[in-house]
Amino acid sequence: MKKWFDYLWIWSLLFFILGFFYIGFAWLGMLDFFIPLLFALFGGNKYFCNHLCGRGQWFSLLGKKFSRKKNTPSWMYSKWFRYGFLLFFLTMFGNLIFLTYGVALQGENVREVLTLFWTFRIPFSGESIPGLLPRWALQFSYGFYSLMVTSALIGMIVMVLYKPRTWCGFCPMGTMTQEICKIHSKKTK
Repeated sequence: MKKWFDYLWIWSLLFFILGFFYIGFAWLGMLDFFIPLLFALFGGNKYFCNHLCGRGQWFSLLGKKFSRKKNTPSWMYSKWFRYGFLLFFLTMFGNLIFLTYGVALQGENVREVLTLFWTFRIPFSGESIPGLLPRWALQFSYGFYSLMVTSALIGMIVMVLYKPRTWCGFCPMGTMTQEICKIHSKKTK
């Protein structure tokens, strides 16, 4: 019997749809950053990743039809790849903060662009309510939405090529929560 949290994939889909129509909704994605960390910090577990992650559920559902269900190459689950991807991801997040800082304190213009795969710039104007967000928050929205779309696309690519939840094996949030859980378990011993 399905439980309420089996439908959290709708949250992931809704996030991308809302962000497409108004970029300010990208801030909702911060919930997907903080909630898993809170579960790991206070619960010492990966309950969020295993049961509540809408993106993982989404990949599972799409994977039933579109995945080749091939074994994932072992290097994708290796420590060096997971931590390397986490470092790269955190570097890109740091760049996002730096760009936001430039708009907030140095008066730079908001870059109304989505950057897919951290390379391809796609002009995008998802602000349909001018002046609703401060300029710095708008800049963060564009960058964060780009980050979320890019990671979803990477997840979909590996879902199609390999098993449905291949992304989960090297997801930056999963890697961070795993490390928090290790620290948590050492403290409770």
